[in-house]
Formats: sequence, structure tokens, C-alpha cells
Amino acid sequence: MIELDDSHPAELAPLSWLIGVWEGTGVVAYAVGDDTRNFEFGQRVGFSHDGQPHLNYNSYTWLLDDASTPLATETGYWRLSRPATAPDPGPGMQPGIGTPSFATASAVETLRNPAGGFDIEVSILHPGGVSELYLGLAKGPRIDLATDAVLRSAGAKEHTASTRMYGLVDHHLLWAWDIAALGQKLSTHASARLARVD
Repeated sequence: MIELDDSHPAELAPLSWLIGVWEGTGVVAYAVGDDTRNFEFGQRVGFSHDGQPHLNYNSYTWLLDDASTPLATETGYWRLSRPATAPDPGPGMQPGIGTPSFATASAVETLRNPAGGFDIEVSILHPGGVSELYLGLAKGPRIDLATDAVLRSAGAKEHTASTRMYGLVDHHLLWAWDIAALGQKLSTHASARLARVD
């Protein structure tokens, strides 16, 4: 049974361990042709909610050089994967109608899958014209994701697939990201260890 923090929408209970601001360092090690790109970076990640049954996600990274050169940013949304119901808002700015369908811990428990976790959807947008839709599994303090779709604008760099893993280990947020990009098959790209700072 999941435990419910009364300050969060019930649907966020399986993801609530992510809520907060995390900061730390990581490494990139990605082969492109005959070259392997290796460097360290700093990162600040925020997970928050606005009363809706999803998490808001933001990530900012910078090179660990003398100038702390900005590296990459991401923004997105994390939520449990389930069919839309009349009380859900949308499309557009349409308000939901009726009482939320998953407003209690026991209602959210009905979404638990046969593996004992929760199916989730994560949308991540990159400013370089790439949008990723991930499907995955949240089971305790571990999340595994794989892209269901990667959309690219005409000017975006080639990027066809990604997997990500997030876990809570010794009070730190650890993550690893594999990508298929720039003509390479899916392979190790980056990882980091972050501590909660709020």
C-alpha cells in the first residue's frame, strides 16, 4: 500500500520521493565515430507540482570548467499512465467535470500493475528541437523509462531513442541515460549523483 502525503495529489504518491530540488555532478562518456566525448558536468534538477496530478520537471546542466559554461536544459511532465477521465482537464483549457477519479490512496492502488509498480508517462522537451515521450515503470524508489517516440524539428540533431533510469540510493538521486543519436546505436551517454538541496 502506498503512503499518501496530504499536501500532494493522491496520484503523485508513487512519484513523491522525487519532489524537491536536487544538485550534484555527473559524467558524459559517449562515442561518436572514432571519438569518445568524456567530460564532467554540474546539474540542478527540480520536481514540483501545481496541484494537478503530474510532476513538473526542470533540469539545468553546466560544464565543470572555469566559466561554468551552460550545457543543456530540459523541461517536462511526469505522471501515472492511465486513460483520461471526465474530471481531467483538457483538451486545451477545458476544465474537468466532476470529482477526480483517483483522489484517494485506495483509488490510486487500483492503478498498480501486475509487476507491483505503476506505469508512468514522461514528456521531456529539449530547446534544440527534440521532444521525447517516455513510457516506463515506477516501483518503489526506482524508475525505468524508454522512449515511445522521439520528435525532432527540421533543424534538430539526429536523436532516435533513449532510455533512462532513476533511483534513490543512500538519500541521493542517481540517474543514467542511454541514447541512440548521431548515427550511434543505443549506448551509454551520461549519469549523475544528486543530493537534495531543499
